[in-house]
Amino acid sequence: MKAQIAVATVSGKAYYLIVNALKSKNVPFLSVIPKENVPAEIKVVITTEKEKEQIKHEQILVYKEGTDPASLVNEALQIIQGKEAYEKIVIGVDPGEVVGLAVLADGKVLQTENCFSIEETLDKISSMLKKMEKTPAKLVSVKVGDGVPTYKERLLQELDSILPSNVILESVSEAGTNRHLNQTKHRRGLRDIFSAIRIAGREGNKFKRRKTDEQNG
Repeated sequence: MKAQIAVATVSGKAYYLIVNALKSKNVPFLSVIPKENVPAEIKVVITTEKEKEQIKHEQILVYKEGTDPASLVNEALQIIQGKEAYEKIVIGVDPGEVVGLAVLADGKVLQTENCFSIEETLDKISSMLKKMEKTPAKLVSVKVGDGVPTYKERLLQELDSILPSNVILESVSEAGTNRHLNQTKHRRGLRDIFSAIRIAGREGNKFKRRKTDEQNG
């Protein structure tokens, strides 16, 4: 995939944070110096507040110190895909001692994570959805695999309490989600992420939301 995003900054800290966010999502990018000409194939330039005036490009995103660059990367991806909003955002969850998480937007994987506790998983899911607020979707759902029933039940109950009422929660069968993953058996975290991606792509049974019931009542 050819780079369509450029990072233009001489700030070491900003560059490090932006590039790490891009690499974590396997997004190709070019590094350019502010004031230099931006290649024609670049659709989005990410820079800092101080340097934005030095860049001549029609689509500039500004990184502000103290903010999470991951949300900026999501916005850049949305721009290069030519979308004003996503139809569907799904977070797949593969529960267990190591939890796999995967965020899919209209079928494309935007982000993956491993968590090592229920608490970390809940925090990460909340954070993922917050980052997506600038890229709204008509439908948002969290799908939890049923391979470990005790983890699944607790996650669904906790997610019901902390997530907005418009988020759909589902329990999804994990049967076959680890198929063809023997080559990753020694890389547990990667296996869990692959399973989470497959869970996100499956239809599940909807979990009845208490918040929705309360609002309707």
